[in-house]
Amino acid sequence: MDLVELSRLQFAVTALYHFIFVPLTLGLSILLGIMETVYVMTGREIWREMTKFWGILFGINFAMGVATGITMEFQFGTNWAYYSQYVGDVFGAPLAIEGLMAFFLEATFVGLFFFAWDRLSKIQHLVATWLLAIGTNLSALWILIANGWMQYPVGARFNADTMRMEVTDFMAVLFNPVAQAKFVHTVSAGYVTGSIFVLAISAWYILKGRNLEFAKRSMTVAASFGLASALSVVVLGDESGYTAGENQKMKIAAIEAMWHTEPAPAAFTVFGLPNLKTHTTEFEVKVPWVLGLIATRSTDRQVPGITELVDEAKVRIADGLVAYRTLQEIKRDPQDSQLRDTLEAHVGNLGYALLLKKIRPDIENASQAQIDEAAASTIPNVPVLFWSFRLMVGLGFFFIALFAYSFWLSARRRLDRYRPYLWVAFLSLPLPWIAAELGWIVAEYGRQPWVIEGVLPTALGVSSTSTGNVTFSLLGFALFYSALLVVDLFLLRKYIRLGPEAASSPAPAAAE
Repeated sequence: MDLVELSRLQFAVTALYHFIFVPLTLGLSILLGIMETVYVMTGREIWREMTKFWGILFGINFAMGVATGITMEFQFGTNWAYYSQYVGDVFGAPLAIEGLMAFFLEATFVGLFFFAWDRLSKIQHLVATWLLAIGTNLSALWILIANGWMQYPVGARFNADTMRMEVTDFMAVLFNPVAQAKFVHTVSAGYVTGSIFVLAISAWYILKGRNLEFAKRSMTVAASFGLASALSVVVLGDESGYTAGENQKMKIAAIEAMWHTEPAPAAFTVFGLPNLKTHTTEFEVKVPWVLGLIATRSTDRQVPGITELVDEAKVRIADGLVAYRTLQEIKRDPQDSQLRDTLEAHVGNLGYALLLKKIRPDIENASQAQIDEAAASTIPNVPVLFWSFRLMVGLGFFFIALFAYSFWLSARRRLDRYRPYLWVAFLSLPLPWIAAELGWIVAEYGRQPWVIEGVLPTALGVSSTSTGNVTFSLLGFALFYSALLVVDLFLLRKYIRLGPEAASSPAPAAAE
């Protein structure tokens, strides 16, 4: 593996590992707020016990998420130095705000949540719990604003004097439609994860015949909140599909294994076998109109196919070469306004020209065959995207069915009567993590070969370091993270086996 592949692998490993903890943190934080709200409203001690017990599991997960998240940001400087230099003016701002606003908010109120039960009144502690949940979600917001800009770079322009992307409209960065769609979709998926976690552990308690009232109440909250969240994931996923259809057409075409543009409105392929050699999809089972409606919100607009998008990329590479050549002339004569006007007219496709850097250093002399090769490199791995997306969607509909049935049983007070259902609920525990990781594979792998869509190819973003350094640090991360995972699973298992009794304590006597 070369330096680029190793750097990508390291970031993928650390990011996917970190995201084991993020969705559970998002989901449990809201569930804690709901449970404590019921406690404050009813005064029933069992709801305080529920809040404290699930809070312990939240705390274990939260600590692991912090430990694994910090290393990701350091990688921008160690492994992706040119990326950081080229877009740091834009990308760094949301990350800085996340640290200053959201992380400090989380850190403050997580302490109050755990250590101020006997020092604050019920209302005061409830406010601290909800502020902890808000801080957790704000953290996700700023991270996804940064990631959304990588998918759809708005509110910034290339500066020929500094050779960097610089912010021109921070409000456009903040309200980036891709970022907003990703945020609501991602946090909803986190809520599903938290709900499945509570549902599965509670089902285990019922199967063991212990803590029945605690478990049934926990399952009722999880079923209600989880059903709303799972339905939201589907609806908000549709919005993500629309924004991708507008701004990342190659990703949509690859997800669908749609090699050629179809008549509008395009059909959605439920099943098929993508063939990379013949550029066809065999044994297709399609649902008419669905893809067109999702990707274009219309019945008369086409969804372009992979072949047509490659042809478009060839044109954009040729246009970008004009910008690249002009940029070299500006370096020799910075005062020439005519050259700057020419650059401004073509700079939107400069990133496409930079795709040639992976093929030859003197890209201004690229042949047509090399332009064709660079254009073909804009196709991501079609089978990976095709199957990752379908498995993710299939799991999403399974969650809706599971929560709906759980809600129905809860409404009829029959949660403890059907052991096959309880086993299904318990064995579903790992599924939301699988769905979440598949979602990130679709989002990030589908963006390749870009680290910033249409602006900076991934191959140009790496640091000038050795493959040995990256390999050594990758192995170190793998060992360290594996140890952390063992510790995390040990602690979670320990407190789950101990049960709610481990968190119970007398109610505080603080005045209301």
